[in-house]
Amino acid sequence: MAAGLFRAEMSMLSSTLARTYSIPFRKTLISFDSRIAMQRNSLPRTRHSRVASLSSSSPSHSRNFPVPGIEDVFVGYLFGRKKATEVAHVVWEQVIQKGDMVIDATCGNGNDTLAMLKMVTDDSDYFGGCVYAMDVQKESIESTSSLLYQTLGSKESFSIYAEGMQKERVKLFNMCHSKMEEIVPENSSVRMVAFNLGYLPGGNKSIITVSNTTVLALRAAERILMPGGLISLVVYIGHPGGREELEVVEAFGSSLPVSDWVCCKLQMLNRPLAPILVFMFKREK
Repeated sequence: MAAGLFRAEMSMLSSTLARTYSIPFRKTLISFDSRIAMQRNSLPRTRHSRVASLSSSSPSHSRNFPVPGIEDVFVGYLFGRKKATEVAHVVWEQVIQKGDMVIDATCGNGNDTLAMLKMVTDDSDYFGGCVYAMDVQKESIESTSSLLYQTLGSKESFSIYAEGMQKERVKLFNMCHSKMEEIVPENSSVRMVAFNLGYLPGGNKSIITVSNTTVLALRAAERILMPGGLISLVVYIGHPGGREELEVVEAFGSSLPVSDWVCCKLQMLNRPLAPILVFMFKREK
């Protein structure tokens, strides 16, 4: 049952994305739909075999999936073995390209910033990708700075404007995400804006993102996002104000025109406090 539901959902998602993205990606997704049909007809009629086919350790099943890595993550998430942030990262990888400009609107401890940096750059200087990372808490900027130095050392450079330094690749800003338009160069093309809404892990739980600034940040992201871009949110709701903020996010996504946007939400039904994934894709013209 779970396998069938997963394939049906992914088939619907692939059809939607095929109408949204470039021709090479459409061909890949159309191929995926054909493989689903073939696999559905050839699957044994036993429950044991169908469950076994979902195993992340099955190399043949992974090879048949058109986007490497995404199958294991989504199936792992469905069965409680993967985190929401892991799903977000694998979705980002299908959108972000080398040389892109992206925004981590709530950089926290820096894990998302680091993941984005690896997606927009490589070891050469050919790709000029850049990550703009921001957070209202100085503690978050310091944690992100520390993680980047520890992980990348001198291989990559990054910028901390608050300390008077101006280097490439990553630029950190100690400011509210609602002001993202102030830090992005005019007429820039932003591929992705990502949010983790809630409080800083390991930090002061009384300092949280709030609905009024989050909706301003979403509107700013809508204005600066390029066609073919993504607004990604992981919304934590297990704290006071969390559900209210989710309602604001849902209302914003629901208001976006279908002709220009594809919006979806992933939520665990029997884990009421689990984080909720929201993706808003801006269609290419």
